[in-house]
Amino acid sequence: MTAFRAALVQMTSSRSVPGNIAAMDALVREAVAGGAVYVQTPETTGIMDEDPARLFDTLTFQDADPTLAHARALAKELGIHLHVGSLAVKVGDGSKAANRAFLIAPTGEIAATYDKIHLFDVQLGEGQVYRESARYVAGDRAVVVDLPWGRMGIAICYDLRFPHLFRVQTRDGGATMLTVPAAFTRPTGEAHWHTLLRARAIENGAWVLAAAQAGRHENGRETYGHSLIIDPWGHVVAEAGIEPGVIFADIDPELALVMRGRVPALSHDRPFTLSPSDEVPS
Repeated sequence: MTAFRAALVQMTSSRSVPGNIAAMDALVREAVAGGAVYVQTPETTGIMDEDPARLFDTLTFQDADPTLAHARALAKELGIHLHVGSLAVKVGDGSKAANRAFLIAPTGEIAATYDKIHLFDVQLGEGQVYRESARYVAGDRAVVVDLPWGRMGIAICYDLRFPHLFRVQTRDGGATMLTVPAAFTRPTGEAHWHTLLRARAIENGAWVLAAAQAGRHENGRETYGHSLIIDPWGHVVAEAGIEPGVIFADIDPELALVMRGRVPALSHDRPFTLSPSDEVPS
């Protein structure tokens, strides 16, 4: 494992796919100009639209997705690992989509994909209702990918609230880096974003990199921003604000092993059963 420079791209994606592609292109180039060899974009990089009919009129299957095609060409041109946080791509008969992350190699080839496992079906109050399961098919596999600098686990947004996913990626999959590109709402972001991301870093002794959507989108939805890079001890080493932009950090995956040596919780997991409260051991 060797150290490398990572960058997170923070965006305010809109309904305009060409506009989002242009924004992604400019910010990725800014990241590479700053020395990054791994660049991550947020969840739903290609389009954000809460109107299901209009959204599905725009979506394509993976092979025809214009954002993915541009990202592959950009990764090859710039010679970087480009992690597109997620794109909505049609699957099956085209009536539903997958919320799919793409890790693109410097050759332009797709090195790994991951479909979001946990779908955001919640009612936040004040008329904010989200039903991802109405439009998306949930994934069913955890993903860890080998990079030149170590092993990286891939997750998306709401997955953050399910710590067992990250435990499998680190304890069983050997990941020293965890990724959670997201489009957190402003209310949930203000309440939980920093705490949950720092917890995933601390409990797994892993780097956490989370590029975010930020600001007010065309439909009035507000996303929280505050893209974060957190070290394996839980320290925030880079943080964005609430505007589009790029943040950087130099990542040393070996630091994860050092921190796991200090607190070897991953090796201390033990099986147990849930017993009735009135059961007394003999």
